[in-house]
Amino acid sequence: MISAPSTSAFAELEASLTGELFYNTESSLHQAQRRVYATDASVYQEMPTAVAIPKTKEDLKALIRFANEHQITLIPRAAGTSLAGQVVGNGLVVDISKYFTQVLEVNPQEQWVRVQPGVIRDDLNATLRPHGLLFGPETSTASRAMVGGMIGNNSCGLHSIVWGDTRTHLLSAKVLLSDGSEAEFKPLTHEELQQKLALPNLEGEIYRKTYGLISSPENRALIQQNYPKKTLTRRNTGYALDFLVDEGAGEEGQTTLDLCKLLAGSEGTLAFVTEAKLNLLPLPPKEEGLVCVHFTSLLEALEANIIILKHHPMSSELVDKYIMDFTKGHRTYDANRFFIEGDPAALLMVEFMADSQDEITAKADALIADLKAAGLGYAYPVVRGAMTKPVWDVRKAGLGLIRNLPGDTQPVNLIEDCAVSPEDLPAYVTDVQQVLEKYNLQASYYAHAGAGELHIEPMINLKTNEGKRVFREVLADTTALVKKYNGSLSGEHGDGRLRGEFIPQALGQEVYELLKEVKQIFDPKHIFNAGKIVDTPPMNEFLRYEERPAQQLIPVETLFDFTRQEGILRLAEKCSGSGDCRKTHVSGGTMCPSYMATRQEKDTTRARANILRQFLTNSDKVNKFDHKEIKEVMDLCLSCKACKSECPSSVDVAKMKAEFLQHYHDANGIPLRTRMVGNFTKMQQLASVVPGVYNFMISNPVTSKLIKKTVGFAVDRSLPEVGKTTLKSWFKKWQKENAIAAKTGKPVYLFCDEFTNYNDVEIGQTTVKLLSALGYSVQIPEHLESGRTYLSKGLVRDAKEIAIKNVQLLSKAMANGTPIIGIEPSAILTLRDEYLDLVPADLVPAAQQVAVNSYLLEEFLQKEAENGHITAAAFTQEKKQIKLHGHCYQKALQVLTPTQKILSLPQNYEVEMIPSGCCGMAGSFGYEEEHYDVSMQIGELVLFPAVRNAAPETLIAAAGTSCRHQIKDGTAKKALHPAEILWQALKK
Repeated sequence: MISAPSTSAFAELEASLTGELFYNTESSLHQAQRRVYATDASVYQEMPTAVAIPKTKEDLKALIRFANEHQITLIPRAAGTSLAGQVVGNGLVVDISKYFTQVLEVNPQEQWVRVQPGVIRDDLNATLRPHGLLFGPETSTASRAMVGGMIGNNSCGLHSIVWGDTRTHLLSAKVLLSDGSEAEFKPLTHEELQQKLALPNLEGEIYRKTYGLISSPENRALIQQNYPKKTLTRRNTGYALDFLVDEGAGEEGQTTLDLCKLLAGSEGTLAFVTEAKLNLLPLPPKEEGLVCVHFTSLLEALEANIIILKHHPMSSELVDKYIMDFTKGHRTYDANRFFIEGDPAALLMVEFMADSQDEITAKADALIADLKAAGLGYAYPVVRGAMTKPVWDVRKAGLGLIRNLPGDTQPVNLIEDCAVSPEDLPAYVTDVQQVLEKYNLQASYYAHAGAGELHIEPMINLKTNEGKRVFREVLADTTALVKKYNGSLSGEHGDGRLRGEFIPQALGQEVYELLKEVKQIFDPKHIFNAGKIVDTPPMNEFLRYEERPAQQLIPVETLFDFTRQEGILRLAEKCSGSGDCRKTHVSGGTMCPSYMATRQEKDTTRARANILRQFLTNSDKVNKFDHKEIKEVMDLCLSCKACKSECPSSVDVAKMKAEFLQHYHDANGIPLRTRMVGNFTKMQQLASVVPGVYNFMISNPVTSKLIKKTVGFAVDRSLPEVGKTTLKSWFKKWQKENAIAAKTGKPVYLFCDEFTNYNDVEIGQTTVKLLSALGYSVQIPEHLESGRTYLSKGLVRDAKEIAIKNVQLLSKAMANGTPIIGIEPSAILTLRDEYLDLVPADLVPAAQQVAVNSYLLEEFLQKEAENGHITAAAFTQEKKQIKLHGHCYQKALQVLTPTQKILSLPQNYEVEMIPSGCCGMAGSFGYEEEHYDVSMQIGELVLFPAVRNAAPETLIAAAGTSCRHQIKDGTAKKALHPAEILWQALKK
């Protein structure tokens, strides 16, 4: 490659595209976009020259013309979940994930589908499910992995021993060649091949030269002698010349050639896929069972795996003790260990599917009998149906948890993709263990024993030069072992820039020269993803982490306490890039709402963690947060907290965003609107003096529009009115009027949050009446506002002062264990979350006491119901249908289920959870003019349609004040707080 194209050349290219282009301008947005594409799910990092988000095929052709003219390489990118650095490089990244997302045609009769390369695997299967069909290959990233990336890596997945890999199911592919011309790869008849061979263009040249390469007896012999053995299904090293030979291509008397076989696994280095036709499979049987075989050693498990495969399971997955131990004592995953007996060194999770549980039983019994006869295993629990999910979660959870290891020594993707035939696994793993012992390394072992591919992840410190040396030498030694067992250097994660350097060692130099020849045939100017598979740079260069002098490793001072995460930088580094934040609303969950709406990498949780990590590591400024690029990427973070629970490494970006904003404000000043939102409580306090005047001003079309424009709020957004009185004022009167009720019954405290006190006063009143009617003596203790509005705008110092004062006040009031109950989730859950990291060390015990005794109203009532203090007899028997939308914080802190349960307490109340993520309002976010459209797009994903489609008599429940406001503005329907629904249901 020559030097990067000029800014004017990129500007000219940008003008010709209907999509977007980001390049080397001074724009902070352009610079931020380039930074977030500098890495993927691998350990590599390199700043791309530019990033394109093409919208049409013509955009792609323009990019190819530009690449040829300026000798720059195009790096095709889908979800960016590659583990071998396939989409990292200094070229022009071409992201097809935003616009190339159409399912073009489904043919249920012939069982195939045509899709664009940006279609997500799980989303595709949601479309296919009504037809009784699925696309089989299922990577662990299936909720965000896209067909284009799956073709590039030849993805396999959990059930590959039955369903095969992507190559098996790729029927045809429409592509753009390196000169920009269009072609279609598919199996060819003799006549079709002859026509292709006669074409006077690049396509014809590709067929002629590829056919010639394959036809050579010498080449065929080299391929057959040096590629992995045929009993290994996961053969994905280099280009798949062995599959062409296996199918008879080029063989004397055979005149067929299917270049799809070569395209799959080529990592975007040969052609640019614009459309794929995929083979489909019938949906599997509905009944499922897992035989969880326990072993006293890892090698015993691998010996047993050979016997297991004779029983034709759907999968045989290994989990070792190292991973299992991370789930012990974990508040979420410890309960999922119910099936584990004793302390096994390894488990094999053997899956069977059938039409009946009787068939599952027969299969399981036969397997267990064979294992016992062979003296393998010591326990064989069988888990069935829905209970298999928590079993699988033990395996999945451990992988995320080990990335929370303290210190710089972390598990690395290195030899995790090497595969050998299952019968060779015991000997191969024994040899690998000797290699690791040589370097004094510990490793985890898990995954696809049935396919002969174990994900072995050594623990290495890549921040040191010594670690980088070991990183390379372990792979070199393992490559020799893979060659020894005639295995595959890459099974499903690809070669990329991680393993490409060792392909000559794995396949031999002569075969490697054939691979280089293939690259030259298809892409003579190397415009497609140069430096991957062939001609790769050294595998231990361009890593994410740099060895830095001790004087530069000064910890970043923060207002939040990040001690448990070893500092804010370490928390950002925990993002592995796995891209869980790129799933869509089709897969469900809350993380990440803005990405679900915009489909831009910049708006993912991963991007936010990555850009923080880059600047906190490399910024030369005293205030390392003072960078507009960070602000660009943080802009659409709604602080929903979903990443706190849904990210496998629990990278809490909401907390990091608040910290960042405070330091950014320190350097650049606090904007007026930010001050106003932060001081919401003070403003509402003033408004409550003259509520009628205030409400008229903010609701009158003329004055309301003027106020919104002045503040910077969207003119289409309604503003919250204040109550005729405040809750605290009303409560004092109510106490006097209900003196006996107020003093009898079980004492409880009510947290009078700022939103309920001034805006949702009637809900507060209803809550007091409800608790009193149920036999509780309600008191409002002395406390300040929650501080939520300050936190949402990054005014952490103000929130910190409030947290300290509230902990001091409430811990005294709650010394006897009296619970404090909250109405608004965003306020009361602040006591359980941020307060613990805001108060000084001497107040932490008091903050913990407050946190333990703080409850959402629904949580408290459900707990009381479980203890028999509240029963269905207190409520009506009238039938009601309720659709429940959960607040983001309820989901993030896993306290939404109590709301569903308590609303179901009335005998004939049926509660359906709306499978929505964030509502899109997120405090002030949805009010702000520049965020209004995204806010409404988020609401339109799931929530708004669900509310609109509900029957008129169906009640809509939402605990969050922002959620109710969003539902009102987006659907013109009124949502009720659970307290209101329960009060209406109560027998008066």
